[in-house]
Amino acid sequence: MLRYLTAGESHGPALTAIVEGFPSGIVLDAEFINVELKRRQGGYGRGKRQTLETDRIIVDSGTYHGVTTGAPLTLRLVNNDAKLERLTEPASPRGGHIDLAGAINYQTGIRQVLERASARETALRVAVGALAKLLLRELEIHVFGYVRELGGIEAPPLSYELAVRDASPVYTLNPEADAAIVAAIDGAKAAGDTLGGIVETVVEGCPIGLGSHAQWDRKLDARLALAVMSVQAIKAVEIGLGVEAARRPGSRVMDSIAYDPNHPPDDRCFGFRRPTNNAGGIEGGTSNGEPIVVRASKKPISTLAARGPSINMATKAPQPAAYERSDVCAVPAASVIVENVVAFEIAAAVVEKYVGTSLAAIKTARDALQELARAHVAEWGEKRD
Repeated sequence: MLRYLTAGESHGPALTAIVEGFPSGIVLDAEFINVELKRRQGGYGRGKRQTLETDRIIVDSGTYHGVTTGAPLTLRLVNNDAKLERLTEPASPRGGHIDLAGAINYQTGIRQVLERASARETALRVAVGALAKLLLRELEIHVFGYVRELGGIEAPPLSYELAVRDASPVYTLNPEADAAIVAAIDGAKAAGDTLGGIVETVVEGCPIGLGSHAQWDRKLDARLALAVMSVQAIKAVEIGLGVEAARRPGSRVMDSIAYDPNHPPDDRCFGFRRPTNNAGGIEGGTSNGEPIVVRASKKPISTLAARGPSINMATKAPQPAAYERSDVCAVPAASVIVENVVAFEIAAAVVEKYVGTSLAAIKTARDALQELARAHVAEWGEKRD
């Protein structure tokens, strides 16, 4: 089982993750992870905190001469803005945050819960997801995330080129929408407000058979939904058509199946083709060989410079909500976070399917299972004849 835990507070000394079950034999490309961390810190609308931190991963265990050993990996990010013990207790809780419920639940002050609940924790999840991508790229599985809508302004992809996304100040694949989105972020900042949006991740190269229909907690779409929904401020998750599927008749939702008898020998779909991908690459909790499409809706950040109404915790009298340094818009960052969270879940499903303790074992098992599947497909035809 491939899994991880994170620890640390937003303004504590460091953030730490322990990754268990990661296969041996993979070169740990720290610079690749650092590029993903830098992308998370970017995007128009980010706040001052991102200028204070220079996130670079430190690997404390699980490698030998830069190659993973199969032992637990320890990943660490040092917080430059470490000042937890000097920070004061907020007098009033912020609506939309853990402040009130967390302080009551853990019987502590607000500071103790908000520091751990902070989206700063997602820096580690990006690092863990980038680590997972090192495994996926060895298997020719590619994960790609971008912003699809921000502040109510739609930005449908005009292409799927990495260079287009990376040139966008807000990580869209639609340069025609960027100027309007940037203006909307500027307007929200001037008003002391914040903006949310929708991000999308596409996974290409997945074989048929990741996940399973056999038990509810093994379904790939369920696992992806759990992982993505756990990201701070994500309020909805969709696979493929998602909510739109509920608005259409079945004839416009079902993906028809065709067969190409001249498919190449290494075709992972064994010649089966779908002209549409409304299911988003997952049917019955199992990957079907088509691109996996995951969409997430991020609410606007609840910390407002304009400060919403609240109460003083000591006197219970009305008082504006406390203000913690924050972003006007973190939707571009969310696209990076969701992309890497999805990557980890896909990698976990790969390790589970191929029961691999090493990269070599995973590749061997993958190739063997692909051959068995090809033989099974061919056997169908022989039985019919």
